[in-house]
Amino acid sequence: MSIYIGTGGYSDTDFLGILYPADTKKTEFLTEYSRHYATVEINSSFYAPLGRKAYEGMLKKSNGKLKFSIKIHQDFTHRLTATAETAQAFLQAIEPILTADCLAALLIQFPHGFDRTVAHRQYLATLTSWFDGLPLAIEFRHQSWHIPQVYASFQQQNLIWCSVDYPNIHGLPPSRLLFTSRIGYLRMHGQNLDWWDAHSAAERHDYRYSNVEMQAWAKTIANQQANFDTLYIYFENTVKGHAVYNIEMLTQALITEGITVVSPLIANDE
Repeated sequence: MSIYIGTGGYSDTDFLGILYPADTKKTEFLTEYSRHYATVEINSSFYAPLGRKAYEGMLKKSNGKLKFSIKIHQDFTHRLTATAETAQAFLQAIEPILTADCLAALLIQFPHGFDRTVAHRQYLATLTSWFDGLPLAIEFRHQSWHIPQVYASFQQQNLIWCSVDYPNIHGLPPSRLLFTSRIGYLRMHGQNLDWWDAHSAAERHDYRYSNVEMQAWAKTIANQQANFDTLYIYFENTVKGHAVYNIEMLTQALITEGITVVSPLIANDE
């Protein structure tokens, strides 16, 4: 059993003086990040397609020590305008990550408006076929997908159910840890009750978990350790460095449960 913990992105300047030395240049952020964690979730790829050189640069700066989860572009999930050719171009761009065996998963995050209609189910089937053979973690924010029938379908297709800790408010699915594959994926969004009123992602994720909350998640993970071989956990609350403190809290809580987290040193030795 391997548990990797990292953050959603590595370029938040709020990490300066907390995770990175205060004088760290932006071009050195990923190198510094890879000294602390063994995985990272790349979110910038959602907003603009990244080229092959960008991924080659990530590998070089991290010295091949990181497992990358890569969020696919919004054309695939929000605009629904992507094609098989778009998917092929994306696969060619991330080829260096694949060749280096540094891919954790591709993250496919659908918006709240992507409900479980026949058309959307057909689109999902087509989309997953474009990335057949790769680990696909899929996050649904519409409650209609959170049903046993979908869970069973994911198990049959070996798709990764993206578990998420959402604020306990109307319009968001309940937080839970679910495994439909031997690979698990958990995104920690925080419990900011102003989710719908937030003006930015940073504002939405402005929340620091307490030790009690992290201990509860550690127990949940420990209770389900027979259900997975690898679990990737990403804290999205990078604003104000909340994620850094929460990773330390969760790591220590897992140790208390007798579970260790993969470190950069261990990942480099594997």
